[in-house]
Amino acid sequence: MARALAEAGVDAVYSYAGRTEAPVAQPLPMRVGGFGGVDGLAAYLKAEGITHLIDATHPFAAQMSRNAVEACAARGTPLIALEREPWQAVEGDHWRHVPDLASAVAALGETPRRAFLAIGRQNLDTFAVAPQHHYLLRLVDPPTEPLPLPRAEALIARGPFTVEGDRALLQEHRIEVIVAKNAGGKGAEAKLVAARELGLPVILIDRPWVPERPVTRSFQAVMAWLNG
Repeated sequence: MARALAEAGVDAVYSYAGRTEAPVAQPLPMRVGGFGGVDGLAAYLKAEGITHLIDATHPFAAQMSRNAVEACAARGTPLIALEREPWQAVEGDHWRHVPDLASAVAALGETPRRAFLAIGRQNLDTFAVAPQHHYLLRLVDPPTEPLPLPRAEALIARGPFTVEGDRALLQEHRIEVIVAKNAGGKGAEAKLVAARELGLPVILIDRPWVPERPVTRSFQAVMAWLNG
């Protein structure tokens, strides 16, 4: 999306939440950090003369999306969401859908299991109530504080990942179950394909609710919207 905007010469700014230490460089001017809720975002839109807002946040960054809908409504600023298609199970998948993180913890059960916890570092505390499991974590940045899970191993890596690499990872660490968010997209899908090939179960956390807004799956559609 950023590349298309830059190539078209659109006056745009790319906003990062600031949760990673070394965000990927973009071909647009960048800002990093929060806005201060709905009021802060509305004030930013006014101060910067923003005429259109593209919500391309992670599907699980629901609070940011909610704030964007409210701030744009308050300012009368057109908004469109660029959102990845959710993953859909195919033959051979053994998925259990759960509505939230707490339900994912419960789905792991009481018997100790070796789990690949592919949810990022922001929500690890939720799994501290189930310390009997051994957790394999894959994080973008090295943890700066002790992990809240007593039996955990952290790998530092940034996607996209390959099916071959993830299959080897699951086998090497003797993983019995995968816990993941239904983020969609190609960059993190490899673990699900590898799980299918190995016959492993997946606990898949459904996306959180966000207010109704225009949604598209392609950057081309966003460009058409901007030029419409």
